[in-house]
Amino acid sequence: MYESLKGRIVLMTGGSRGLGRDMALALAAAGARVAITGRSDSQSLKDAVAEIAAQSGKDSVLGLVADVRSMDECTRAVNRTIAHFGRVDVLVNNAGMGMRGISESYMEVPPRFYDADPAVWDDIVATNVNGMFYMSRIAVPPMVARGFGKVINISTSTGVLTRKGLSPYGPSKAAMESLSRIWANDLEGTGVDVNVFLPGAATDTDILPESRRRAGNMLPVSVMRPGILWLCADESNGMTGGRYVARLWDPKLPPAQAAAGASEKLFA
Repeated sequence: MYESLKGRIVLMTGGSRGLGRDMALALAAAGARVAITGRSDSQSLKDAVAEIAAQSGKDSVLGLVADVRSMDECTRAVNRTIAHFGRVDVLVNNAGMGMRGISESYMEVPPRFYDADPAVWDDIVATNVNGMFYMSRIAVPPMVARGFGKVINISTSTGVLTRKGLSPYGPSKAAMESLSRIWANDLEGTGVDVNVFLPGAATDTDILPESRRRAGNMLPVSVMRPGILWLCADESNGMTGGRYVARLWDPKLPPAQAAAGASEKLFA
């Protein structure tokens, strides 16, 4: 569908599982070459690389161990992607931590902010906020120098940002959304677009407790596919500072109309 995705280089953080893995598979199937990161040299990272390679060819994927909480590891991940593929066209800041480290029962018994383990609090904020900054700080300047690039930050539903018991996860995503809007303004006129993309409801990934996943009524990870393809393709060039909800994306519509229908404003 999108000719511009053929050969496009996408760096996907948190690409070993969940939303990141499925988005990487969709992009590789469309002709992109993808670098995916995982926090450790896990079996899930190896399996994701193998799955993408089996689908789209071994030259289409690069697996990277990178803990986005570390500036040094983010720098290595970007530099290795550039060394391997020649550049980074699109950065998808998908790596994230949810509330399970605070409490496995947070959905049934909302924890109070002052009951949170400070070390886990720090990990969530470092992953969800600092990680997107570190990766973008290294990946964006070469995009600006070339006059082209895209940064796509994966967020969560509006209600989650301020919901009782979801601190610090909700506030960390609120920070991501605010930073995305500011960065879009910072990069105006450079050819580098910054947008927010989110599922729009609870999605079947292990960021949620097993009890919630067993209950069902969740979106499949594939809900992200139509939107991520458009956001990474030339058809979205110049669209910046936006917030797009995958659940609202109607794949039966022409892509521009589908994008407009999935657009949602968080800030005035």
